[in-house]
Amino acid sequence: MDPANGQYQEPDSWEQVADSGPGNTEAPLEIQKPFSNLNINAPDFVPSWMTKTSPSQEQQPDASSPAAGPADNAMDMETGAGGDTQAAANGELEEEEEGELMEQEDEEEEEVAKATAAVKKKPPAPVEPSAPPKEHINVIFIGHVDAGKSTIGGQIMYLTGMVDKRTLEKYEREAKEKNRETWYLSWALDTNLEEREKGKTVEVGRAYFETERRHFTILDAPGHKSFVPNMIGGASQADIAILVISARRGEFETGFERGGQTREHAMLVKTAGVKHIVVVINKMDDPTVEWSQARYEECKEKLIPFLKKVGFNPKKDLYFIPVSGYTGANLKEPDREICPWYSGPPLIQYLDELQSIDRRVDGPVRVPITDRYKDMGTVALGKLESGTLTRGMQLVLMPNKTNVEILGLQSDENEVESAIPGENLKLRLKGIEEEDIIPGFVLCSPDSVCSTGRVFDAQVVILEHKSIICAGYSCVMHCHACVEEVQFKALLALVDRKTGKIDKTKGRPRFIKQDNIVVARLVATGLICIETFKDFPQMGRFTLRDEGKTIAVGKVLKLLE
Repeated sequence: MDPANGQYQEPDSWEQVADSGPGNTEAPLEIQKPFSNLNINAPDFVPSWMTKTSPSQEQQPDASSPAAGPADNAMDMETGAGGDTQAAANGELEEEEEGELMEQEDEEEEEVAKATAAVKKKPPAPVEPSAPPKEHINVIFIGHVDAGKSTIGGQIMYLTGMVDKRTLEKYEREAKEKNRETWYLSWALDTNLEEREKGKTVEVGRAYFETERRHFTILDAPGHKSFVPNMIGGASQADIAILVISARRGEFETGFERGGQTREHAMLVKTAGVKHIVVVINKMDDPTVEWSQARYEECKEKLIPFLKKVGFNPKKDLYFIPVSGYTGANLKEPDREICPWYSGPPLIQYLDELQSIDRRVDGPVRVPITDRYKDMGTVALGKLESGTLTRGMQLVLMPNKTNVEILGLQSDENEVESAIPGENLKLRLKGIEEEDIIPGFVLCSPDSVCSTGRVFDAQVVILEHKSIICAGYSCVMHCHACVEEVQFKALLALVDRKTGKIDKTKGRPRFIKQDNIVVARLVATGLICIETFKDFPQMGRFTLRDEGKTIAVGKVLKLLE
């Protein structure tokens, strides 16, 4: 340092700095100059959130303050006489700031305590009794390809508020870009890119809507013959079927003739246990129809004899409604202006007024698994056929006899604590991996597990088969969600079509052909979950398919092995 101007000057050698030891008092004496030039009378900075102190308080040090003494002594040692007043002022300011902060904290704590006490004293709000759960109904849309099944499902979701207008407008813009303006309603159910590109449903679409009395799950089945196995899986979960018929000239005839899916779908839902069909005559707004009553009656007259032959009673089990899925006419509100000759209820109203379905609420738990996937654990999908499920319940997965626990329940994307028969559920399971579950496995009560077997006797109705069927013939069996290859081991007896009883006049048949009813012994390639039709109808009826066609339907009479 230069004593003349107080500025730092670089030494000629750093050794000079090292030589200047603690005995050199020149540097400490020069440090006092800058501190002695400080303006100790300048007003102190006070933040805006603090209350400003008066100058008299700032300049009057408190001799009795315990914090002032040590602070003054420390400053005296470093700054001498010139720093005494500054140290006292700084110590006083710090003390006042700390005091004010503590006062503010105390006030805040008191306010919080008062608010908490007020909340505790407030009486709890009365808990409203929860409304009784709505009855669950599973509705499957069936019919020939391009009949308008997905469009009607999307329109129903829009009319019941399940899809908002903004989403539909987005679908409409996207469909218009692909020159598919009339397909936008079906995109509410056909979420797959492949389905949207081709306009064909491949997998069974799922959605739901609610009315005042009921909660409906929509199962949108594929209409193309290549995807009938997917349709059978959806039909096994359905309670009511909506058979969609296209009234457009040429389309109805194509779908109803041999090779069309109208006939096959009607037979399959009957085999799956559906007892009621609502026949929806769609596309009544088409230029070739224009809400013609004659066309409506023509379709009706051709359908009734066939559906009666399948096993539906025209007076009790069938109901016909003319609709337009694209415009929404006769879906939620009746349209008497364009269709004055139809006086019945619209589709949604008719579904809401149907009789309740009997469920086995007190029976053993039975949940046939239709699908599974991995999502933060193992998730299985299936319909609760009987019994009641709750979160945390212990179950047994058959036929592997694996003990599992239900960690979570979802019914139509909503988390629930319990479930009743008829609900389509997502079950989060503990104790099993996703690879160990196969569609067709069944979740059961530990005290009452379902039957399993490979060999069983069944009554089989041959619907369509070109050649004869002998012992040793193999085909694919669809039973609830299970798909397994089976073989005819033996043909035991023929059944009289008129009486429904075994024809004792004829011995064991050597072969059977189309339209025959036979009691046969079937052998499955693997162990399957199956029940007799008498004990549990949902797991005791099956469909036989071969070469892409439904050749027979049947019911299990007896389990052997």
